Amino acid sequence: MRAVALNEVPSAPAVAEVDTPRPEAGELLVKVAVSSVNGFDAATAAGYLQGMMEHRFPLVVGKDFAGTVEALGEGVEGFAVGDAVFGVVMKPFLGTGSLAEYVTVSAAYGVAHVPAGLDLKDAGALGLAGTAAFDSLTALNIGKDETVLVSGATGGVGALAVQLAAARGAKVIATARPGTEADFVTGLTGADVEVVDFTGDLAAQVRALAPEGVDAVVHLAGDGAALAGLLKPGGRIASTLGLAKDAVDGQDVTVHSVMADANAQTLTTLAEQVASGALRVPVTATFPLAQADEAFAAFGSGALGKIAVTCS
Repeated sequence: MRAVALNEVPSAPAVAEVDTPRPEAGELLVKVAVSSVNGFDAATAAGYLQGMMEHRFPLVVGKDFAGTVEALGEGVEGFAVGDAVFGVVMKPFLGTGSLAEYVTVSAAYGVAHVPAGLDLKDAGALGLAGTAAFDSLTALNIGKDETVLVSGATGGVGALAVQLAAARGAKVIATARPGTEADFVTGLTGADVEVVDFTGDLAAQVRALAPEGVDAVVHLAGDGAALAGLLKPGGRIASTLGLAKDAVDGQDVTVHSVMADANAQTLTTLAEQVASGALRVPVTATFPLAQADEAFAAFGSGALGKIAVTCS
């Protein structure tokens, strides 16, 4: 099968022929229709995860997937051949990713059915970014009328976090450059949002909107310690970038380190919100698998929202 693979790290992802995987006990074989590029994939190719996770070469990259169940491993329940499914590859090693024509995934974790009304292109770009955004908002326990600063609002996770925070009734402040980036953020579904320019005096702009400080911060980009300084006493910051409590020593704030937990319940909740129109997956560009190198280049250049890759 064709897949986006690495023979070593660091190296540039490239389309290659690799063996089609077979489902082991408890696994699904999924014919992938759509995947997407995530920061995790770029980090893998750059070699940043060496020593953190086992690498199996040729290493097929990719976390998100949406497609059709092609075969079932022994003991699988709850799925049938032909089912439309989506989710996130959550294996404890790197090598059998979803930027490929086929992927094997555990039937018990990281996969859910695609509900009616959810397009596969959206489903294939939802899993990882959606769960990271959802888990960040859940960790912060955002309440109605609280003020939330989303730093990194123009990326896939940030664009979804802005919408999810607004849906909770929060007042959202989002970082974006003026012009196209700001227009992208203000155009998100249900987002009544104030945009601040992170290339200027961010602290002054945030303080002008929230003189006493913000209640919570979603840290997806920028200096986490500096962002924590914009919180009111007792505020909370959720970070997907590994911000540690000792980075904010002396401040009366709570730090939540977030790692996306792509369980079936969260995936289903997100999928139903997208299907109902309450949440929009911010796909701004789509590339065929043969042009995956261009998809990675676009991601690296700071493309807005999510970049989808069609795999079949």
